[in-house]
Amino acid sequence: MNGIHDLVSFSSDAALAIDDSHLVAAWNQGAEKLFGYAPHEVIGRRCAEVLQAVLPGGEPLCVPNCEIFRCFQHCLPCNVESCRIRCKNGNWVTVNISSLVTSKLNLRSRTASVVAVVFLHEKEEGHVHALPHGTLQVFTLGCFGLAVGGRSVAFDKWKRKQAVTLLKCLVTQVGHPVHRERLIGFLWPNVDERRGWDRLKVTMYHLRQELCAIGMGKDVLKTVDDAYLLRRDAVRVDAETFENLLAEGWAQQHQQCWAEALSCYTEAEHLYRGDYLEEDIYEDWCAEERERLRELYLELLADMAQCYALRDNYAEAVRVCRKALVLEPCRESVHQTLMEYLVHLGHPDQAVAQFQVCQHILAEELGVDPMPETQTLYQQILGER
Repeated sequence: MNGIHDLVSFSSDAALAIDDSHLVAAWNQGAEKLFGYAPHEVIGRRCAEVLQAVLPGGEPLCVPNCEIFRCFQHCLPCNVESCRIRCKNGNWVTVNISSLVTSKLNLRSRTASVVAVVFLHEKEEGHVHALPHGTLQVFTLGCFGLAVGGRSVAFDKWKRKQAVTLLKCLVTQVGHPVHRERLIGFLWPNVDERRGWDRLKVTMYHLRQELCAIGMGKDVLKTVDDAYLLRRDAVRVDAETFENLLAEGWAQQHQQCWAEALSCYTEAEHLYRGDYLEEDIYEDWCAEERERLRELYLELLADMAQCYALRDNYAEAVRVCRKALVLEPCRESVHQTLMEYLVHLGHPDQAVAQFQVCQHILAEELGVDPMPETQTLYQQILGER
């Protein structure tokens, strides 16, 4: 391990070591100068949380089990010629990323093993080169985006714009065959079946061509009788990763492992950049999925706040509740818990003000009064001030 720390310390570039738990294990002066974080602020934190790297197209590069870390797991180096990382002061800096993969067999640590040393070099401009063994990454939470092996896909330049919509429809049902009649109804609801079928065949042909052009095999899209299927094993969809993290977080919370649950919830919160396919807000084919994921996100924030409170970190619990209320201001249960957390934090006056905000919003938006439970809590707070 000392050799790894020496390699990081003596590097002329910003450098950090990452262990097999995705945690930062070493941090040099160059990284401190680039990011603004001292070593004690980042050692032991998840690398994605520290780097927050995004591709030039805005798609997040640092996501749970990202392509870079998958390369490390297969003992493969990676190179991203251009991406942006976020510094402590909030500024974004363009860097290229290279790495040196270490061998676990050469390390004698009985705890976590360093899997790679990552080097970052600040630059002005650049293009993203593909990572080896890339799969099609699909970003649906927020604005739609695609990447292959760490390279943004400029799908806005595709010849057939409907090919993008077709891909979105298949992503929404990833791993499941979607009958051609449903696809025609999604894309061309006002044309007859024959014309719709002709259009679908042409659009599917162009979609296959575009996917081949970015390095995906022709079999990423399969024809199953009169239906089409986007292979689940050929793509990685952020919404699925989001749900997997939620499930793991709930399992950890059920076992009263608050820190582990919070780790999962924090990663999931980072993934949720916005509502599902938010640019298709008026499309019926994704409306149900958007509402389902939005509800899961609100549940995530509620559980996240509860975990913080159980660890007596009421300041973070308050922050998360306020974030939930920005998204859903009429959610009275969140107003209630926020009032309780403010009292625990020693701010009963703010809790009283929060009740008044809740009362006003419910009257304006729904024409109702707060529930008896909320009013009882309010009276208790008044009596204890």
